[in-house]
Amino acid sequence: MKIFKVKLNALQTLALGFALIILIGSVLLVLPIASKSGESIPYLNALFTSASATCVTGLVVYDTYTQFTLFGQIVILVLIQIGGLGFMTMAVMISLFLGRKIGLKERVNLMEAVNSMQIGGIVRMAKRVLIITGIFEIIGAVLLSIRFIPAFGVGSGIWLSIFHSVSAFCNAGFDLMGIISPSVSLSPFVGDTLVSLVVIVLIIIGGIGFIVWNDVAEHRFRIREYRLHSKIAISATFVLIVVSALAFALIEWQNAYAGLQTGEKLLASLFSAVTPRTAGFFTVQTTSLTEAGSTLTLVLMIIGAGSGSTAGGIKVTTLAVILLSTIGYIKGSEDINIYGRRIDPASVKRAFNNAFLYILIAAIGGFIVLIVQSGNLHDVLFEVFSAIGTVGLSRGITDSLVPLSRVVIILLMYSGRVGSMSVAMAFIEKKRPDSLRNPQEKVIIG
Repeated sequence: MKIFKVKLNALQTLALGFALIILIGSVLLVLPIASKSGESIPYLNALFTSASATCVTGLVVYDTYTQFTLFGQIVILVLIQIGGLGFMTMAVMISLFLGRKIGLKERVNLMEAVNSMQIGGIVRMAKRVLIITGIFEIIGAVLLSIRFIPAFGVGSGIWLSIFHSVSAFCNAGFDLMGIISPSVSLSPFVGDTLVSLVVIVLIIIGGIGFIVWNDVAEHRFRIREYRLHSKIAISATFVLIVVSALAFALIEWQNAYAGLQTGEKLLASLFSAVTPRTAGFFTVQTTSLTEAGSTLTLVLMIIGAGSGSTAGGIKVTTLAVILLSTIGYIKGSEDINIYGRRIDPASVKRAFNNAFLYILIAAIGGFIVLIVQSGNLHDVLFEVFSAIGTVGLSRGITDSLVPLSRVVIILLMYSGRVGSMSVAMAFIEKKRPDSLRNPQEKVIIG
C-alpha cells in the first residue's frame, strides 16, 4: 500500500500554517470558558476574532475586555504574538529551545516568512527578531505600567500593560480599554504623552521590518552599510509620518481635534499619522474625522508599513519603487537609481503586480459586501481596506456585517497578512517557461 505524501512549498506551508493557527484559535475562543457570560459565542464570530488576532488586524465584533475572560484574552494575545512574528519564526524558536537542528526546508520556509532576500544567516536573523521583540515588548510594558498601574491597580495594570505593548508592537490594534468603556481604544489617553509616544514607537519599530532590524543590529548607525531595502524603508517611513501628521493637523485642527489643547492636537495628529499604517488603535474616534481625514486614513491603510514586518498594506517599499519607476519613466530613464544603487527590474515588476493584485482583491471584496448588504460606499471601502491592510480601524459597521460579509472580511484579513501575491502564488500552479516564445508585438498604452 502506497502512502502519498503531499509536498508543500514554502509559500503553501506559510499560507496553510496561518490558516491552521486561525482554526485552532477559533476553537479555543468558542469554548464557554473564553466568554464572561459562560456561554459559547457563535462559531463565525469566534473565527472572525481568531482571524483578526492572528492576522494582527484588530477588527472586532465584540469589545475584547467586556466579552472575553482572562483565558480568552490570553488566547487572543498568543494569536497576536504568533501572527505578528509569523508562525515559522515561533516554530524556529521552539525548535532551538528543544535543541533541534534547523534543516534546509525549515530555513527556506523561514526565509519566506520574514521576507528575507537570502537563506544565509536566516536562523541568526530569526534569533535577533525574537530577542528584539522581547526587549521592546518588555520595555513598552514597563513604561505603560507607569500609567496603567495607578489607574487600574497592580494586577489589572500589569496585564493591560503587557497586552497593549504586545498588541502595539505587533501592529494588532486589539485593546482592553473596555475596562473604562467599550470600544474607546486609547481615546481616554489622547492627551497622555507617555502612553501615546510609547504606543507610537512600538508601532513604528514593529512595522519597520525584520530586515531593517537586522541591518541596524549588524551595522548600528553606519547607515551607508545598510541594504538598499532598509534605506528606502526608513526614509519612506519618515517622510510618510511627517507629511501625514502635518496633513492631519491641517485637516482636523478645527474639526475632530477642536476640543483638545494645542499639545494634545499635535500628539493626536502624530498618532493619527502612525496608527493607520496598520496598528488600528485610535486616540480620536474614527467616526469623528472629516471626510478628508477619513480619506487620508484610508490612503495610509492602503500603503501600510514595511515589508517583512508585523504590519500589512502594499508596503512603503512597494510604493517607493512604483513612484521612482513612474518618475523615471516620465524622465525617459531606463534605470531606477537611488542611494547610489540601481533597483532590480524584477523588483519593479513585482511591485506593480503586488499593488495591482492587492487593489483588485480589495475591490472584489468590497463589491461583494456592497451586494449582500446595504451600506455607505465610503464605510464599506474603509472596512475592506482596513481588513486587507490588517489595520483594524472601522467606521462602526463591523458588528453589523451579515455572515457572508464577515466571511469576506476574514478572507481579506488572511490575504493581507499572508500577502496577496503569496496567496496567489501558493495556490496557483506556476507555469514552466515555454521553450518556444511567440513573436513580440507592441500594444498601445495610455
